[in-house]
Amino acid sequence: MKLTEIELEIVEVLEKNARIPVEDLAKMVNLSVQETEMLIKKLEESNVIVQYSSIVDWSKIAGQEGVTAMIDVKVTPKRGVGFDEIAERIYRFKEVKALYLMSGAYDLSVVIEGKTMNEVANFVSQKLSTLDSVISTTTHFILKKYKHDGTIFEQNDDDKRIVVAP
Repeated sequence: MKLTEIELEIVEVLEKNARIPVEDLAKMVNLSVQETEMLIKKLEESNVIVQYSSIVDWSKIAGQEGVTAMIDVKVTPKRGVGFDEIAERIYRFKEVKALYLMSGAYDLSVVIEGKTMNEVANFVSQKLSTLDSVISTTTHFILKKYKHDGTIFEQNDDDKRIVVAP
């Protein structure tokens, strides 16, 4: 779908701040509120805007930290459907938060969330690695988030390096 310059501008603004008041957005793109609302509705109906979401720093909430893992998966693609069939089987698991087809050593990158490392391990050993097309997996646990979807967590301007003199 080809977007107009104004539609593209609306998408870019909403991607950065989905909570911006429509009145402010309308002023930014030099349209009426009604025209802006109609364009947003069009973008939503055509699935250019798929969903609005919040970025939450779960580490700040006691008892809600959880575990996020990125799993590299090597698979055997099937004739006629390639990677799509196995990807669909994987993204249907409730633990899977994101799934990407990748270039490089692995074919798929799966992002999952669990309450504990053991829960993630069970997912990999009992659900993911048992699928017919899966050849191998490599699991990486996220230890700390510094930046996610363009948002920096805990921006700290203090320079904590020790001065070293020759």
